[in-house]
Amino acid sequence: GLFNPQSFLTAVMQSLARKNEWPLDKVNLTVDVTKKFKEEFNQPAREGAYVYGLYMEGARWDIQTGVITEARLKELTPSMPVISVRAVPNDRQETRNIYECPLYKTKIRGPTYVWTFSLKTKERPAKWVLAGVALLLSV
Repeated sequence: GLFNPQSFLTAVMQSLARKNEWPLDKVNLTVDVTKKFKEEFNQPAREGAYVYGLYMEGARWDIQTGVITEARLKELTPSMPVISVRAVPNDRQETRNIYECPLYKTKIRGPTYVWTFSLKTKERPAKWVLAGVALLLSV
């Protein structure tokens, strides 16, 4: 895993802000969950970075529909597809049908908080909050 994931994500944000001459305080990270896994990629992201090796706890990612969905029985922490991370101006950040999903280093959560990723959902975000849905760097 990443030694310092916060620094990596901050660097992604800063480099795109600088490249596009956006004020850093008016920029946010946005994520797009791809339909592919690491083996299917053969070149780096044109903008931002590809992140892989994350797991979801409390639900799972439906690759076909591109949204969070109910967890399967006995599938406690399913792997996530590759996630594209890039910076966008705040006013271009998608806010509808979004669950603000916390990303933690481990299942311990609390002190291992890294970032919050905005993930697409067809359900009300409160459903995933109550289910304790989170992304994990390691399980």
